[in-house]
Amino acid sequence: MERRTLLFSMLAVTVGACAGPDRTGATVPSGTGSASGSSGVGAGTDRKGTEMLNDRLLKAAASGDAVTVREAITGGAEPDVRDGIRRTPLLLAAAGDHVEVAKILVAAGADPNAPDDRSDTPWLVTGVTGSVAMLKVLLPAKPDLTIRNRYGGISLIPACERGHVDYVREVLKTDIKVDHVNNLGWTGLLEAVILGDGSKRYQEIVSLLVSAGADVNLADSQGVTPLGHAREKGYDEIAALLRAAGGR
Repeated sequence: MERRTLLFSMLAVTVGACAGPDRTGATVPSGTGSASGSSGVGAGTDRKGTEMLNDRLLKAAASGDAVTVREAITGGAEPDVRDGIRRTPLLLAAAGDHVEVAKILVAAGADPNAPDDRSDTPWLVTGVTGSVAMLKVLLPAKPDLTIRNRYGGISLIPACERGHVDYVREVLKTDIKVDHVNNLGWTGLLEAVILGDGSKRYQEIVSLLVSAGADVNLADSQGVTPLGHAREKGYDEIAALLRAAGGR
C-alpha cells in the first residue's frame, strides 16, 4: 500500500514539472503558446520581408531596374526608405537619371525633398545632372524650389555653374528665384561667369538669366559684379551681354 502511495506521489510531481507559468502567472501546459507570442513572431517575419523588399528597391533604383522597382513597390516596399547615408530610392534614381524608375516612385508618393546626409535631395540633384527629363518628372510632385544644398544653393545655381543650358532654360519657367545667393555670396549669374569658361553655352546661360530678370549688378561678397568678373577673365562676349543689360 505504501509503495502504491509513493508511486502516485511521484507521478503528481512529474506532471507538475511539465507545467509552467504563463505571462499572467497562471499555469499552462508546456507545448502550448500564447496568441501574443505567435503574433510577435508573425510581425517579425513581416518586418523582415519588408526590409528585404526595401533593400531590393534601393538597389534597383540605383541601377535603373524599373521592373524590379515596380515589383518591390507593389509588394509593399517603402517608397522613401533610406540607405546607409539616408539616400532614398528617388534620390538614387535622380542621381543616375533613371527617369522611368523616378516615374514609378513619384506615382507611389516618393518625396522629392527628402535629404540625405549631405543635404542632397532628388530635386536638388537635377540641377547637378542637368536632366530636363527628370525635372519634368519631379515637378508634378511639387518639389520645394527654395530648398538649399550644403553650399546654400538652390537647383538653379549648380546648373549655371556646370553649363546645363537646357536645364536652366526649363527651370527658369518655374517660380525659382533667379537672384538667390548661396553661402559663397554667389548667384547663378555669378557662378556662370566665375566658374564657367566663357564658351557659347555659358554665354547662353547668361543671356537666359538676364532675360529672366537677373540683377546684373548684384555683386559677390567682395563687391565684384558679374561684369567685373567677366572683364577680369577676358570673357568679352559675356561682358558685352552684361553691358547691354546695364551691367557696371
